[in-house]
Amino acid sequence: QVQLQESGPGLVSPSQTLSLTCTVSGGSITTKTYYWGWIRQPPGKGLEWIGHIGYSGSVLYGPSLKSRTSISRDTSKNQFTLQLTSVSPEAPAVYSCARMYDGTGTYRAWGQGTQVTVTS
Repeated sequence: QVQLQESGPGLVSPSQTLSLTCTVSGGSITTKTYYWGWIRQPPGKGLEWIGHIGYSGSVLYGPSLKSRTSISRDTSKNQFTLQLTSVSPEAPAVYSCARMYDGTGTYRAWGQGTQVTVTS
């Protein structure tokens, strides 16, 4: 069964680039037809889809963070990454990586999430 694990710093400053890595086991990030996404959720708020990278390497970003977001992958390590720049001070949010099968519109496999706090 596929497993996803987020890793990265739990605390960043607004001048820093948030960089998170999702390590995938039990399945290849190049397997058709899956999409590997990043989602965040501040406490008490809904999920915000940041974007995803597909099995072919195609990337799609959500509208609110598109200008500050970069998603990439390292197929040799079976990992995909999130880089988010100019992060404004705000409440801590949980960042999660997840997998969606093409056409389902639903992320069925999730990492456990990692909390990130932006300093003021």
